[in-house]
Amino acid sequence: MRMLVLGAGLQGSACAYDLLQQLDVERVTLADQSLDHLPRFLKGTKGKRLALVKLNVKHAASLRKLMRGHDAVMCALPYYFNFQVAAAAVHAGLHCADLGGKTEIVIQQRKKLHRTAAKQGLSVIPDCGLAPGMVNILAAEGIRRVGDAESVKIYVGGLPQHPEPPLNYHIVYSLEGALDYYTTPSAILRDGKLTHMSALSELEAVDFPAPVGRLEAFHTGGGISTMPLAWRGRIATMEYKTLRYPGHAAIMEAIRSLGLLSTKPVRVKGADVVPRDAFIAVVSPGLTKPLARDLVALRVEVRGRNGRRVAWELIDFYDETRGISAMERTTGYSLSITGQMQVDGRIRAHGVHTPDEAVPFRAYVDELKRRGVEIRELFDES
Repeated sequence: MRMLVLGAGLQGSACAYDLLQQLDVERVTLADQSLDHLPRFLKGTKGKRLALVKLNVKHAASLRKLMRGHDAVMCALPYYFNFQVAAAAVHAGLHCADLGGKTEIVIQQRKKLHRTAAKQGLSVIPDCGLAPGMVNILAAEGIRRVGDAESVKIYVGGLPQHPEPPLNYHIVYSLEGALDYYTTPSAILRDGKLTHMSALSELEAVDFPAPVGRLEAFHTGGGISTMPLAWRGRIATMEYKTLRYPGHAAIMEAIRSLGLLSTKPVRVKGADVVPRDAFIAVVSPGLTKPLARDLVALRVEVRGRNGRRVAWELIDFYDETRGISAMERTTGYSLSITGQMQVDGRIRAHGVHTPDEAVPFRAYVDELKRRGVEIRELFDES
C-alpha cells in the first residue's frame, strides 16, 4: 500500500505513524503547508518509508499531481477541505477517507461524488475519526443487534487526566472545531422526528470507572453526522452528547452568551474584529499544554423496543512510551485503519458511504485492540 496523508497536525501525524507500523504499507507521504512542528514520535522516520512534502492544498493541480502513485488518501485537514480533497481523489482514482466535521459537506460528497466513485470502484468514507467515526460504527452494530431499535445514546469526551481550573480542559484537537460544536445546534431524534437542540443544553451526569469518575454531558453538534437523517422515522431517540468535567458547560455557556464565540465582526478601535478569533488567540496559550496527559471516555448505549440492550465503553489514555495522546490514538488511528481497509478490500462498498454503513464492526474493533485501544462491551442482551 502507498498511502497519502494530508495534514501534519495532531491527527494526521498519528495517522501517518500508525500506517508506518503496518508491514503492508510500503510508503507513506505526509503533506502539509508547514512541516516544521512534527511530533517526536515521527522524528527520525523521514526517508524510512516516510516522505514529507510541502503542499498548499488550495492549489488543485499540485494536489492532483501529488496523489499520483498512491492507493488512498487520508485527509486530516480542517473540514472545509474535505469535499475538495475527495473530489480530487475520485478524479485521480484513489480511495479517500477524512475526519468529517461538517454534516453538510458529507451530504455534498454523497450527492456529487457517489455515482462517479461507485463506477470507478472507489470508496469515499467521510467521518472516520472518533466522533463522528468510531461511535457511528458502534451505534450501527448496536442497532443491528437489538433488531428494532428504540433509543441510541452516545457520549464522548477528550479530557485532561489532571484538570485545571477554570475550564478543567486543555486543547486535544482543533479549538476552532471544538467551538463550532459549542455553538452549532445538535441534530437529534425525538419521537422519531429530526429535532435540533441548542449546544450545551440538557446537562446530565454520567459515571465512569475510576480514575475518571463523574462527568457531565451536554448536546453538541456534528458528533454523529448523518445518522439522525438516516434513521428518522425508524428510531424514536438518537442523540450525541459531549463529556466534560462538572462545571465546564456553565462557564462555556456564559462565554457564549456574552458573544465571545460569535463569528460576526465587531468594530474595535476602528478595526473589524471577529470575537471568536480574538477569543481563540487569547485563550489558546493557556489551554495548550504540550506536556499534559489526556484521556478519552466513550459510551454507546442502544436499546430495542423489545427491551434488548447493548452497550460499549472505552477509556483510553495518553501513550507514555511513544508520546501519543489518547485523542490522537482514537482519532488518527481510526482514520488510518479505515484507509487500510479501503485498500485491502475489507471495506467492500464503493461510492460515498459513512462508517456506520461501510466499515465492518468486528474487523475495526479488532484492529483498534491490536493497537491497545480496547473497546469494552458492557453488556449484550440482544
